[in-house]
Amino acid sequence: MLAHLPAVVVVLTVLLLIFVTWLVGGARARYGVKAPATTGNENFERVFRMQMNTVESTVLFLPALWLGTQYGYPQIAGIAGLVWVAARFWYAMAYSEAANKRGLAFMIASTAALVAFAAGCWGLLRALIG
Repeated sequence: MLAHLPAVVVVLTVLLLIFVTWLVGGARARYGVKAPATTGNENFERVFRMQMNTVESTVLFLPALWLGTQYGYPQIAGIAGLVWVAARFWYAMAYSEAANKRGLAFMIASTAALVAFAAGCWGLLRALIG
């Protein structure tokens, strides 16, 4: 099971992205912000920024997960990935409620991504040296 954990994390990441996109669609309807507008209501703008921040974070996280899985330790990368997904979900919910509630979730997700990246860099360095 642990060998497949990084793939499970990728599936969960895609589901997370679908979920935050769905939240933005709901916020558009709730706050009357018609596409393509991204401003006009503070509550909508917060949900929209949460989605964009999640997409931006995913762009950094997925290569770190791959590197950690390919060259590092798939189990460590997978566990770090689960922590990242859970923390980003927490971040999405907290930021959607109030911007000042997102900090701890952001730090946990960032640390998890860094663990996956560091595991991959360490493994790559070992492969290059020896």
